[in-house]
Amino acid sequence: MPRPRKCRRIAGCPKACCFKPQGVPLADLAEVYMPMDGFEALRLADYQGLSMEEGATRMHVSRHTFGRILGDARRVVARALVEGLALHIANDAQVPCANFNRDRFAVRSKDIVMTKIAITSEGPKLTDRVDPRFGRAGGFVVVDLETMATTYVDNGGSQAMSHGAGIQAAENIVQAGAGVLLTGYVGPKAFAALKAAGVKVGQNLDDMTVAEALERYRSGQVEFADAPNK
Repeated sequence: MPRPRKCRRIAGCPKACCFKPQGVPLADLAEVYMPMDGFEALRLADYQGLSMEEGATRMHVSRHTFGRILGDARRVVARALVEGLALHIANDAQVPCANFNRDRFAVRSKDIVMTKIAITSEGPKLTDRVDPRFGRAGGFVVVDLETMATTYVDNGGSQAMSHGAGIQAAENIVQAGAGVLLTGYVGPKAFAALKAAGVKVGQNLDDMTVAEALERYRSGQVEFADAPNK
């Protein structure tokens, strides 16, 4: 079984929870969110100038964990600056992650129609069959709807896991930049992780090719799920 997640001490709260590019309505922006422990690590290390050891002691975590939280938080800020995204600092009440790894950042979009979609697949081609399994799918074909370019994300690491395959697969989807997932079946923990990351989920799309699932989505025939179906 995985080790239980230790509580992390957070002594500072942000005076503002959302930052965005000037002149662009928030409704028109995609967002990145930073968990509160990421904000706390930035506050201790980059604002107060504490060392890794001192910051880890303040947060009641190991030095390795503190460094990982800090590194992820810095990447969130960098991505917001480089890509012109809104940065949202979220506490657990605002982002109910439900076993989703809060130390990984997720991209959320205000719009239902996303730029990139991921489709569970048995292979890297559009002609391959949709893999009905999400967590233990062979991989994901990621399609950029603006250019129709495709990339393949191998999911072999999740297949080999005895526990947490769905949550790891959800992280793979998020890191690929996909805002929509098309698949067959999604379990409750994976669904909660995807929902927390703002990924829309289309289910029951098995027994067809990746290209057919893609066409269903483009023609508006995919309904987004509000609950897991496995």
